[in-house]
Amino acid sequence: MASKRRTTIADIAARAGVSISAVSFALNDRPGVSVETRRRVQEIARELDWQPHTAARALGGARAGSIGFVLNRPARTLGTESFFGDLISGIQLGLAGTHVGMNLLVARDADEELATYRDWWRGHRVDGVIVIDPRRADERLALLAELGMPAVVVGSHPTPEGTAPSVWIDDSDATDTVLRYLHALGHRQIAHVSGRPEFEHTAMRVERLRAFAAAAGLERTVSVPTDYSADEGARATRTLLSHPDRPTAIVYDNDVLAVAGLGVASEMGVAVPTDVSIVSFDDSAMVRLVRPAVTSLTRDTVELGQRAAVLLREQIDTGTVLPSRPGPPLTLSVRDSTGRTPTRPSTDRSAR
Repeated sequence: MASKRRTTIADIAARAGVSISAVSFALNDRPGVSVETRRRVQEIARELDWQPHTAARALGGARAGSIGFVLNRPARTLGTESFFGDLISGIQLGLAGTHVGMNLLVARDADEELATYRDWWRGHRVDGVIVIDPRRADERLALLAELGMPAVVVGSHPTPEGTAPSVWIDDSDATDTVLRYLHALGHRQIAHVSGRPEFEHTAMRVERLRAFAAAAGLERTVSVPTDYSADEGARATRTLLSHPDRPTAIVYDNDVLAVAGLGVASEMGVAVPTDVSIVSFDDSAMVRLVRPAVTSLTRDTVELGQRAAVLLREQIDTGTVLPSRPGPPLTLSVRDSTGRTPTRPSTDRSAR
């Protein structure tokens, strides 16, 4: 069976009784046609289910009508991290009613992510991109600036003036919120099971833990890097809880790590929160449904994605680099996984 022929602007022009040039002006929102002609042409295009040809739009300088979002994380871990699903839902919400779509790609590594940005921009497939997990001296942001490609960063601080703006949540302040709470409960031996050390937000959390430990006189702190997977979270927790002078509290960089740590504590007979308190930097249904439910930093990740999409749209529309904007506020949701520091027998310290 022969496939249906693609509708062209010549078909629309014939139906509307106008020139092909007039159709092009109307469909690309350019001056040169009346309001009535523009309305009639757009209505006929919808009736004929016309879709723009990417290459033709690129030659004409029109917008692609899409934004890009690349996830450079192991594909197997994405299904377990609710953060990404919520963020993507928020981005879609920020595009609602605009007829702007989203190109989503899961990259295998940094080189593929960089190549994707080049291909998207040169192929006129997107009008801008949302970037997550910023690094220090980030090659991606340098490339996007070189290409002149509009971008918004979901990050941990405002970006320098004139660079790609961020929608940011202060990870230093978030870390202080968690540490102050644990300190108030009497904890002086706090461990951190972190994500990838090259990420800015991971580095900020590690630095804040060190600074807080020095200022508060904590007895022992350590940060253990992982790839965010449950296996790595379990491995790190076993190492920490096997130490003769184990921590009295462990803070995890995401919900998957925290739930994996909770499972290891149960496996090793370490009671939560009687023997060790557990906190997650990410909140989700996962950490609320396990027992004990996990104390977490709660943020509206859907709203975070929505704010990022709106800022990117505005930047594309204005053609200028806009200032960074704060993301939704964080709150500490206290649940059953945290309690006062355990009273240890004196033999614990002699075992070091």
